[in-house]
Amino acid sequence: MTAPDRPQIRVCLADDHALMRDGIREMLCTDAKFTVVGEASTGPEAVAVCVRLRPDVLLLDVEMPGLGAAAVVRQVGRSAPQTRVVVVTMHDDPDLVSELLTAGAVAYLLKTILRDELVAAVRSVVRRPVQNVLLAVSRATVERLDRQRPRTTPPLTGRELEVLRLTAEALSNAQIAGRLCITEATVKRHLTNIYAKLHAVSRVDAIRKATAARLIKPAPQAPVN
Repeated sequence: MTAPDRPQIRVCLADDHALMRDGIREMLCTDAKFTVVGEASTGPEAVAVCVRLRPDVLLLDVEMPGLGAAAVVRQVGRSAPQTRVVVVTMHDDPDLVSELLTAGAVAYLLKTILRDELVAAVRSVVRRPVQNVLLAVSRATVERLDRQRPRTTPPLTGRELEVLRLTAEALSNAQIAGRLCITEATVKRHLTNIYAKLHAVSRVDAIRKATAARLIKPAPQAPVN
């Protein structure tokens, strides 16, 4: 008994150049798993066709009349949430990549990719929608996006927080060791870990950054005589 065939992947094409739409349609239609159900040449048309036809994937060009690409992505996300937006563009721009992925696009592909790469990308976003976004951009763009990605601070352990709080009270390493019943070498090790996690260069810097991050409370001000 053979397994039933997977349903076709329904695709809409949004590009203001008819020749580009024709080329992408021909590439996709060589694979029986794809069917192009609609086309658009402006931003508003792209949103409308997704709302009306509910395709699995919208292949979206960046530069079209009427709406910016990010606005199209957001509107499709609200009005046709089952449609996954794949950006296909000539622009290898990390700022644009970041903007469109933040808006909700699930892939960002350059028009220089090969047919097999396009087909694989579209299949992937349909079959594994919860996976990370797909990128087909230059290495320089990927590296810049990585530098722009916010870095999260690793959490301090309970003991590291105790050491940090006592450090903020201006206790010496020896005093902290006595208070916590640990060795002074252990205190130094905890401080080294704290500096690394907070990207701090000194006790004062660590206290300042931890206070700003609300990991510890500000030290009480000494009374003024």
